[in-house]
Amino acid sequence: MGEITGAGLLAHVPTIVLPERTRRELNEGREITLVTGLRELRRDVFERDDYDTVVVLDSHWATTVEFVVTAQSRRAGLFTSEELPRGMCRMPYDFPGDPELARNIASFADRHGTWITPIDDAYLPIYYATLNLWTYLGKGLPGKRWVTIGVCQTGDMEDHLRLGRALADGIAATPGRRVLLIASGALSHTFWPLRELRDHEASDPAHIFTPEARAADLERIAWLKQGRHGRVLDTMDEFWAFRPEARFFHYLMMAGALGEHECTAPGRQYGAYENSVGTGQVHLWFERPADGWTGTGAPGPAPSRHSA
Repeated sequence: MGEITGAGLLAHVPTIVLPERTRRELNEGREITLVTGLRELRRDVFERDDYDTVVVLDSHWATTVEFVVTAQSRRAGLFTSEELPRGMCRMPYDFPGDPELARNIASFADRHGTWITPIDDAYLPIYYATLNLWTYLGKGLPGKRWVTIGVCQTGDMEDHLRLGRALADGIAATPGRRVLLIASGALSHTFWPLRELRDHEASDPAHIFTPEARAADLERIAWLKQGRHGRVLDTMDEFWAFRPEARFFHYLMMAGALGEHECTAPGRQYGAYENSVGTGQVHLWFERPADGWTGTGAPGPAPSRHSA
């Protein structure tokens, strides 16, 4: 029986893969703590031997008629971003996938009233919400498998929670799997207009697009550090006013896999809460509690929460 051993809400902003000199130039001579936080997280978690597969819930990969999970045996190539080719250019990647896990996740779609397709096409694009985090957390660890699931742009909150429930069941159905989940994406996500943007590239949260968005982000960071996932879920209508990245679907998929309201795992913050041209960014990591994600001793969500 497989299990989720850890999970994180992590920032993937392009700045983290720029040369250090450029990062410092953009940040008044200081290193951004999104970088130092990822380095610390790698040492604390990703260099351990108590997991074998990472599943990235990618806020940049938007499908339309179904959820898609990568099912290649291996993904390798060079990546240049269409969004920022100057800063993310011909980035190499090479890592094993997990076709068995991908197929098992998809097999639970009907049970949860959703649609999930495993795709093993070698030419399936990769997105930097996956690649930037692999560069920090997976590169140089060749034995670790990486799998990506995209958000679905026609889905709503319930659809993404259902995906998370199927994800947890698929992991549980894969013998021996020990999985880390990454919800890759931001909090509030409004960019400064182009003619103003270069005045707001420093990481200081004073540059978040509005004080109200900054306050909403900080409120949710505090709740997540206290393990109050239910409070975050119950106030999604309020948070959507501040345009969280991908409607916060990356987090909702993770929450669905961890037990939703029943999950009280507290988050550990790596680095500071920082700005990226108006958007709110943070790294929060959740370790699996000794009595399970839902306090039942089980490795996944409580069975009573499955949706038909």
